[in-house]
Amino acid sequence: MKIKSAQFEISNSDFRKCPKSDKPEYAFIGRSNVGKSSLINMLTQRKALAKTSSTPGKTLLINHFLINGEWYIVDLPGYGYAKRGKEEREKLHQIIRGYIMGRQQMTNLFVLVDSRLEPQKVDLEFMQWLGETGIPFSIVFTKIDKLGKQAAIQNVETYKRQLLHTWEELPPIFVTSSETGQGRDELLDYIQSINDELEK
Repeated sequence: MKIKSAQFEISNSDFRKCPKSDKPEYAFIGRSNVGKSSLINMLTQRKALAKTSSTPGKTLLINHFLINGEWYIVDLPGYGYAKRGKEEREKLHQIIRGYIMGRQQMTNLFVLVDSRLEPQKVDLEFMQWLGETGIPFSIVFTKIDKLGKQAAIQNVETYKRQLLHTWEELPPIFVTSSETGQGRDELLDYIQSINDELEK
């Protein structure tokens, strides 16, 4: 798939105010500072489409980006940032849950995982909830360039083994680097294949 156009459309904190359209939406989510904005910029090849920040938990809104005039990338707030107050964490939880459960146009949720870390409880619990609620999702390992090739393979395999303790079948898994562009074609081809199926 070629990205011919990518433009920011709207930000809000309520899924009911998202664009009134029937275009498929591919949402990206992960723990704070997992490299979500960088990945979106890498996929679209637009350096500053999604705002990147060194401050964890900066994204507090649902951001819609229209791609090729045909489908949306949706940048969701990051979860699991410990320094937030209880009230703010609950508000974020409601924004995320509201979109995931209430937005019929959401076609697939990409859950981003930092490939350098061992499986994190907050990620595993989140994926477990997605599985129990029947939400279609894929796992995207980020920052793979920060590891040597063998260490990267080992970390991903360790993660898969951990998931197979509770999952009979694993969701689609992608390995990416925003620095080198690794995984870009695979992710975009996957989105294209879903779009083609929806058109049928």
